[in-house]
Amino acid sequence: MVNKRGNFGSKIGAVLASAGSAVGLGNVWRFPTEVGNNGGAAFIFVYLICIAVIGIPVMMSEFLIGRHTRANTITAFSKLAPGKWWRIEGVAGVFVAFLILSYYIIVSGWTLFYLVESLGGRLLADKDYKLVFDNFVTNPWQPVLAGVAFMGLTHFIIARGVQSGIERFSKVMMPMLLFIIGILVVCSFSMPGSSEGLRFLLKPDFSKLTADVVLSAVGQAFYSLSLAMGCLCTYASYFRADTRLPKTAVGVSSIDTFVAILSGFIIFPAVFSVEGVSVDAGPGLVFITLPSVFNIAFSHLPWLGYIFSGFFYLLLLLAALTSAMSLHESVTAYVLEAFHLSRKKAAIAVSVTCMTLGVACSLSFGVLSDLTLFGLNIFELFDFTSSKIILPIGGIIICLFTGWYLDRRLVESELTNGGTIRFRLFRLYYFIIRYVAPLAIAAVFLRELLP
Repeated sequence: MVNKRGNFGSKIGAVLASAGSAVGLGNVWRFPTEVGNNGGAAFIFVYLICIAVIGIPVMMSEFLIGRHTRANTITAFSKLAPGKWWRIEGVAGVFVAFLILSYYIIVSGWTLFYLVESLGGRLLADKDYKLVFDNFVTNPWQPVLAGVAFMGLTHFIIARGVQSGIERFSKVMMPMLLFIIGILVVCSFSMPGSSEGLRFLLKPDFSKLTADVVLSAVGQAFYSLSLAMGCLCTYASYFRADTRLPKTAVGVSSIDTFVAILSGFIIFPAVFSVEGVSVDAGPGLVFITLPSVFNIAFSHLPWLGYIFSGFFYLLLLLAALTSAMSLHESVTAYVLEAFHLSRKKAAIAVSVTCMTLGVACSLSFGVLSDLTLFGLNIFELFDFTSSKIILPIGGIIICLFTGWYLDRRLVESELTNGGTIRFRLFRLYYFIIRYVAPLAIAAVFLRELLP
């Protein structure tokens, strides 16, 4: 099976694909929400530290596990720890990717719907945007159709394989995503009152820093980089032998952080340009608050509002698609290798199964809203189980596995390509992965669970 596996054809393809895995709705949607809820620039300052100190070391750990074993996530842990319980982490990684993809395609379908509405000129009008959003998500068929269409795009790319699908489309979508961000930042800066938004993002007020803000920054860094989902480990199994893992991890993290911060530069100057709009609007920021902001801010030039909103929701769609590809591939790689299926058959199995659960997630806002467990509907249950329980536990296990179980010589050999390149920060990395990262992730995990 190893000889039949695909590989990325170039180093830039590996970086862009891995960056696409990390860049998702967590950057364009969740990051600005966290910034708004946690005081702006001070949160960003702590977030950058968390990316450097925790995010990059954990990412390198996933990379070295994937490239060393050249296998899907479950098989990777089985190879490195035969007969040991560490295999559970591989199972958890594939399962959480499957779980997240099931509801992620529904949210991504929302972005596709809003893109179509923007391009059709139907989004920017005087209306109750909360009512519009509520009516849409509770509709029994519209969100489902949007989710099916999004899954179709994802499936098409995955079924084409690693080089012809994932790498080729990543080389197109990631530059396009960065180009759109540049356009939107310039437009947002030109809005009246945007200077207040820039001040909110660039002038830190450290008096707002609390333990909760710091833990939120750790959690966002972990979530934003797509850690412990099996995605990066799977992608790393397609890396070439001469890929420099530390350099790739820094490159991927830099692109991911760049997109997240520029998303804030798009959203907050626009929000501050309109009176009476709160910067801590929460998850409704993208689908309820921003359409209203776009409508008011561009009331004198409606055509510019159509362009701006269209580009914004296209940005969201591209970010969602690059992440969905990696989630899908994480599961598909296991299915095709474990059950000896062709890539097309494995991709179909994953797409159909996830879409079936996705329908249940979508209907949980409407006809299945009364079906709850622990007070959570199906969508919320999937989200809580994956992001609040499995991901942090998985992150802790990856740190313990790399720092305490694996032979230190194997870890160092992978990060230095068998001693052919220098990695001067190896001792610091090893200390972080053994002590700092697992304790920080454990603190976030406990904070989320304890009242």
